[in-house]
Amino acid sequence: MNYKFYNLKGAIILKNEIRFKKLIQTALLAALCFVSFTYLQIKIPVPGGDATSLHIGNAFCVLAALLLGGWYGGIAGAIGMTIADLLDPVYILVAPKTFILKLCIGLITGLIAHRIAKIGDSNDKKYIFKWSLLASVGGLAFNVVADPVVGFFYKQYILGQPQDAATILAKLSAVTTFVNAVVSVILVVIIYNAIRPILKKSGLLLPVA
Repeated sequence: MNYKFYNLKGAIILKNEIRFKKLIQTALLAALCFVSFTYLQIKIPVPGGDATSLHIGNAFCVLAALLLGGWYGGIAGAIGMTIADLLDPVYILVAPKTFILKLCIGLITGLIAHRIAKIGDSNDKKYIFKWSLLASVGGLAFNVVADPVVGFFYKQYILGQPQDAATILAKLSAVTTFVNAVVSVILVVIIYNAIRPILKKSGLLLPVA
């Protein structure tokens, strides 16, 4: 009976330790999302006081999902990018849209990488590269479609923006979102496949439940 108790206690302690490490890594990646969007973006003004931008913030949302799983990755992207929006007068009103879309990017990436491909259980570099690429494309392809579409309806029906202005912003957003996605996919696949062996060797590549 004592052995069972101590085994159960040890399992609980280990589970809590992993959760704590995941929260730390989530916070770090949320900060990278915030910094990359806030300080490394190229803002493109749109008539009417709006703007769209070229940035790599989504790359760290996807990276978080590959490393930690869909929920943690989505939360990292949602928190980091939403805070960035809240601190920017141009984007503050679209912060709720940002939170939802970034959460979805993480969930979709995590679904493909960990639920379908189970890359965490593999040591095959080619297999991991292929599925990290497919998962990244899946998550960001969703954003390429959803960002301008959701943005159009959000601007017009929630914020009451004129249809012409919302349409112009949606079209420009579609272009910049596509460019962002292409750059982010290349960046995140390179980073993930480079740091994964290092994190695994150091014990920092945490299991994804």
